Amino acid sequence: MKQSFSYTLSELAGRVCAELKGDAGQLISGLNTLQGASAGDLAFLANPAYARYLETTGASAVILAPAQAETWTGNALILENPYLGYASLSHLFDTDRGKPVGVHPSAEIASDAEIHPTAAIGPKVVVESGVQISEGVRVDTGAVIGHDSVIGRGSHICRNVTVCHGVFIGERAIIHANAVIGADGFGNARADGKWHKIAQIGGVVIGDDVEIGSCTCIDRGALGDTIIHEGVRIDNLVQVAHNVVIGKHTAIAANVGISGSTRIGEYCTIAGAAGLAGHITVADHVHLSGMAMVTKSITQPGAYASGTGIMEAGEWRKNAVRFRKLDDIAKRLKQCERRLDN
Repeated sequence: MKQSFSYTLSELAGRVCAELKGDAGQLISGLNTLQGASAGDLAFLANPAYARYLETTGASAVILAPAQAETWTGNALILENPYLGYASLSHLFDTDRGKPVGVHPSAEIASDAEIHPTAAIGPKVVVESGVQISEGVRVDTGAVIGHDSVIGRGSHICRNVTVCHGVFIGERAIIHANAVIGADGFGNARADGKWHKIAQIGGVVIGDDVEIGSCTCIDRGALGDTIIHEGVRIDNLVQVAHNVVIGKHTAIAANVGISGSTRIGEYCTIAGAAGLAGHITVADHVHLSGMAMVTKSITQPGAYASGTGIMEAGEWRKNAVRFRKLDDIAKRLKQCERRLDN
């Protein structure tokens, strides 16, 4: 059965400390975009490119910045940061019903595991020996919590997540479906024409307020720990290798690969499909563009990119031929410069 919501515009304004313009008693039953909104919906304008939709929106109210609200004649919640207002109010309309407190009868719980009475442990969950699950934690169907791991207060372990042994997860973390935290890193020694596995004897430490996307893998340390500091956001399908350190409030988009022992600073943003070589350092406040290939350390904040942008296929083929000639062209250019200097 679908959940229903109903808030007055006045109630919503109070939630985000917004200035209210219009009918305080207007009932709001949902959130939507300006284009998709209908009666009863609250929309928002965060990107000026969408301002043209204000004229035709069916929304009963809109979250607006002060400058935008001056010419708007309808109901509005006025905030300096409309997108942040939308983010805050979105939780009021979340359709995830959560789990009842307590342990589901089908869960397998080790006799020495410590589970706070306010935790919610779903069906088919496995909690191994020595695990500590704190107040208000939610562990959804099919998740596995490996031995001697700790899950901090208010964290949410989603369906089919695997938390391997000896992992520490801080408070209010969210680990999305099918993520694997603490599997062995890719550690091998080559001898006699074959590979010899190196035991990965470190762990994983995840700070408070971290969110990790579906099917992301964070490997345990070979020696010492892989560390994800507070407030980090990691998207789906990201690979974080052993002994990587990610600084607080860094955001990493989908399909990024981070090789072992790389250290990423604070407040960085890494766009989709970027790749980072191992044993390098990335400074604080660095932005890496999509598909960037980082092969050496970045010591200064700023925006960095590599690769080439999209172009028409025929043009690309011509340029690909030229790329192979760049070294020869550079040598010939140097010869010309020497002749000119002489």
